[in-house]
Amino acid sequence: MNSPRKAPTFETISIAGPAGQLECLKLESALPETRGIALVAHPNPLEGGTFTNKIVTTLAKTLSRLGYVAYCPNLRGVGNSEGAHAYGKEEPNDMAAVLAHARTENPGIAGLVLAGFSFGTYVQSQFRLRLADHEVEGMILIGPSVTRQAFPDVPADTIIIHGEQDEVVDLHRVFDWARPQQLPVIVVPGVGHFFHGRLTQLADLVDREWRIRLL
Repeated sequence: MNSPRKAPTFETISIAGPAGQLECLKLESALPETRGIALVAHPNPLEGGTFTNKIVTTLAKTLSRLGYVAYCPNLRGVGNSEGAHAYGKEEPNDMAAVLAHARTENPGIAGLVLAGFSFGTYVQSQFRLRLADHEVEGMILIGPSVTRQAFPDVPADTIIIHGEQDEVVDLHRVFDWARPQQLPVIVVPGVGHFFHGRLTQLADLVDREWRIRLL
């Protein structure tokens, strides 16, 4: 794999969305050649979730180091994004607009990763249903909010990481959702929903799991 270049920095861009302009953080690939596009969805905005959430930016930085250009939108009604929060019902349309924009900016780049944290995992899981298997390299779901929304099934190769002591989404409920699908769940001992003090470990886990599939 190519060696990393000087670490890129986040830039704020504006993307035309179905409910108005979407404010979005963009992070270029840290490798000389971009291997794909990564879309990262933030946690529940009703509880303060935005694109500056530390798990969102950790995912973006990790995927950038792996060769992806990352787009982290503020979904409708969040920050400076126009429209109104729709509790996950319309937000997949926002992700579709971000993907269309990303593909325009990155012609010929076919790879796609869908990543999200908490509420963002619900948005991405719904959005994944619209895409063909050949369009998506994989999904990364951190703290999936299965107790808060009616979650769809996800592909068998989805990377799921959850804290053992998650105080927002009980780990046993995650197992109840994953078990019928035979989905493995990576459990991080002693960690709560927001991975306080353990973001480096989270980044290392995502990096390790993703590199395995790149072999």
